[in-house]
Amino acid sequence: QYQLVESGGGLAQPGGSLRLSCAASGFNVRYYAIGWFRQAPGKEREGVSCISSSAGSINYADSVKGRFTISRDNAKNTVYLQMNSLKPEDTAVYYCAARGLYCSPLSREYSYWGQGTQVTVFS
Repeated sequence: QYQLVESGGGLAQPGGSLRLSCAASGFNVRYYAIGWFRQAPGKEREGVSCISSSAGSINYADSVKGRFTISRDNAKNTVYLQMNSLKPEDTAVYYCAARGLYCSPLSREYSYWGQGTQVTVFS
């Protein structure tokens, strides 16, 4: 059974940092593209970052470039999203998702999803 579990969300002040984790079970993340998405209240789900299988490519939304870093630990079967210089507009529920080999910006193309973790940035 494919499963993704996010953790690491919480409260942060503007300029602060959080590291989200996406732990996979039932499959090996090194063979899948893993994307991070977020959804704020009243807004559509948007892509934040993605790492393809074998880390052949890494993508970031323009809104997080230079602040967020995606990485993968194959030994732990986990993908991380390091979020620095957080802004109030980063407040959202963050989801990780898996699909085939390559990244896609479209959430509908991801087959497996975690339950989400809340990130709240406030001053």
